[in-house]
Amino acid sequence: MKYVLGIDLGTSATKTILVDENGMTRASAEYSYPMYQPHNGWAEQDPADWKKAVLTTIKQVVKKSGVAPEEVAGIGLSGQMHGSVLLDENNEPLGRTILWCDQRSSAQADEMLELLPMEKWLEISANPPLAAWTAAKMLWIRENEPEKYAKCRHLLLPKDYVRFVLTGEFATDVSDATGMQMLDVKNRCWSDEILKALNIDKGILGKLYESQEVTGYLLPEIAEECGLSTKTAVVAGGSDNACAAVGTGVVNEGQAFVTLGTSAVVYSHFDHYISVPEGGLHVCCCAVPGCWHSMGGPMSAGLSIEWFKDRFCQDLVQKAKEENRAFYDMLTEMTDAIPIGSERLIYLPFLMGERTPHMDPLYRGAFLGLNTVHTQAHMLRAIMEGVSYCLADCNNMLKEEGIHVTSMRACGGGSRSIVYRKMLADLFECDIHTLGEEGGAAYGAAILAGVGTGLYPSVREACGRFIKEKDTVSCNPKDAELYKKYHRVYDHMYEALKADFTELAKL
Repeated sequence: MKYVLGIDLGTSATKTILVDENGMTRASAEYSYPMYQPHNGWAEQDPADWKKAVLTTIKQVVKKSGVAPEEVAGIGLSGQMHGSVLLDENNEPLGRTILWCDQRSSAQADEMLELLPMEKWLEISANPPLAAWTAAKMLWIRENEPEKYAKCRHLLLPKDYVRFVLTGEFATDVSDATGMQMLDVKNRCWSDEILKALNIDKGILGKLYESQEVTGYLLPEIAEECGLSTKTAVVAGGSDNACAAVGTGVVNEGQAFVTLGTSAVVYSHFDHYISVPEGGLHVCCCAVPGCWHSMGGPMSAGLSIEWFKDRFCQDLVQKAKEENRAFYDMLTEMTDAIPIGSERLIYLPFLMGERTPHMDPLYRGAFLGLNTVHTQAHMLRAIMEGVSYCLADCNNMLKEEGIHVTSMRACGGGSRSIVYRKMLADLFECDIHTLGEEGGAAYGAAILAGVGTGLYPSVREACGRFIKEKDTVSCNPKDAELYKKYHRVYDHMYEALKADFTELAKL
């Protein structure tokens, strides 16, 4: 029996799974680490934490499963996008990494429009300049930390730093590279025109691969430490969203999924390249060779729940511990008892600024309509509804482009909540499906490893064999009409407060 590992380097934790050649998950492990926020709108992590998390979880799943070193054919990597890992001449990280949800580089995103016009950014990178993406972060580092920038010899994305740790290779894949905003997305190669405009040396970037291609093999010291073989291949892998698409079987034209994690995303697969006017949705290369996808959604989805739980729900956390229950099971029960609209309470889910469908790094979160009747449960449901309204806005943009999704799969931690799935079914006006086996990014990365090492003939064939739908939640027409009324108010509130948040950021 042959096996593959799938590793998902998330924002809150790394998850590693061991999958056999029949697509069954045989072992899994997770390792959490902190996110640092030294200033309002900043978000950082330490690459040393990622290295420890990956090596620890690999060792744990290998030990749990009892597999022999030579039985593990390959490793697939998935990871959070946009982070800027800078390495010096000794290949050591130059401090903490600025994360995807960090918004400090909003001024640099504006500067990028002075270097190239908007139409050129959309033509080449398929997206407008974004503060959260890697290119703007590099300009910020060059302007604010010139000594650090001068020492940079390699620029890697988070999962690609893990690849370097495992193999010693400097490489990335086209799906994750899209989020660096230095890629010619249509032609799937680094853009010399963008790099020249940004004055960034192409030599610091990794070699580009398609997601299932082998990029290297485990270093002897890593293989020995983890109980694996130097013949264990490491494939290119993909961004967390591209791998989640593979892990949920969304690999054919017209398929879509919604993921509810730290951020939330509506993802649609395309067999051909598309462009979205004004960059209202991100367009990226996907993990299926020669294909693309669109995605959009709030950066602070699960993050909003975590923030509210940590700051204002410690009594519930303690109660869950005393009753030996999961906090999120309690959350589902509490919010299910609250009516649609949270009794006229609306939450704007923009704690860390926004990317899609509203490109505004200065926007912030808000509860609007607060009244003495509102409780923790009302506010928690309002958070879930605010995230769902934002995701529905992204889906509506697809409809405006003539793309109508009639069925959608759900993944991520939030997808386990029947309350969330009902909201999405009503707001999207389509069926929401969960899977027989929880897929997700780590599973998608494992499938890519299986394709790259010859266990499976193709990504699509493997997905067709292993990924099956389980539960379905359908749209309730009456509830959908009520949600539309609240959704209109939500959209109006966003527009009404936009200028005020810009002024607030100046104070």
